[in-house]
Amino acid sequence: MNNKISLIGVPTDVGAGHRGSSMGPEALRVAGITQMLEGMGLEVHDMGNLHGPANPFTAPKDGYRHLNEVIQWNQLAHDAIYAELKRGHLPIMLGGDHCLGAGSISAVARYCREQGKELRIIWLDAHTDFNTAEITPSGNMHGMPVACLFGHGPKELVEMSGQVPALAAKNIYQIGIRSVDEGEKQFIHQAGINVFDMRYIDEVGMRQTMEKALAGLNDNVHLHVSFDVDFLDPEIAPGVGTTVRGGPNYREAQLCMEMIADTGRMASLDIVELNPALDVRNLTANIAVELVESLFGKNTLVRP
Repeated sequence: MNNKISLIGVPTDVGAGHRGSSMGPEALRVAGITQMLEGMGLEVHDMGNLHGPANPFTAPKDGYRHLNEVIQWNQLAHDAIYAELKRGHLPIMLGGDHCLGAGSISAVARYCREQGKELRIIWLDAHTDFNTAEITPSGNMHGMPVACLFGHGPKELVEMSGQVPALAAKNIYQIGIRSVDEGEKQFIHQAGINVFDMRYIDEVGMRQTMEKALAGLNDNVHLHVSFDVDFLDPEIAPGVGTTVRGGPNYREAQLCMEMIADTGRMASLDIVELNPALDVRNLTANIAVELVESLFGKNTLVRP
């Protein structure tokens, strides 16, 4: 794993239905993400926050809410993350809402194509985020980034990586899913994506789930983790806009992160949907930082 880390704050909630995830980057800094990474011997470059359009907080139009603002923020995120990858750094996007996954992963997909690397995405989320303007119940674009990466959505987002679609089904594994809209269910099924929902995790356990999601990794694979904090059960992580009961508990989440760390392949990371306005004494940011510490290899014992 790369020991040069770049933190990129993307303080916007234009894709969400609730205000507040724009404060996520600062909450993660307050929770000590920089000090934690430095304490693990990593070289941390905090690139500060990107500056984009304000949230107009208007109603959806033609199935999209804040489309122009979402496109602008995603382009900013894409450009910043792509620049850090080119510089040989491991970028961590401090979100912001999950609409930013379209820009972040477009940058990673573009970089991998140019480097001749395979891409694997571990998408940790309560939601599949596979809505389109036609099937969305809300128009909120944080429910659409995966559909955009699969070629379904506004031209500017769909084409951002320079190839349409940016991803194929084999590139992404979704874990922790427990809330999928009616129209989305059919659409995600047709796309053939590997979705390990909570029922699957209940039946086989987190260990077997992660073994499947991480199988076949080699030196030529770039592993990207997109960590939506609502992946976690809201009892341990209340500070998110779209809480869904019945998510992974603290130990299951830790095991998930530790198994990713064991591969030594993680090369980019998103942390999104942290909403300090809905949190209790920055609890959710603190837990997110603890889990990221495990992602970077913190172990209880010395392991072979």
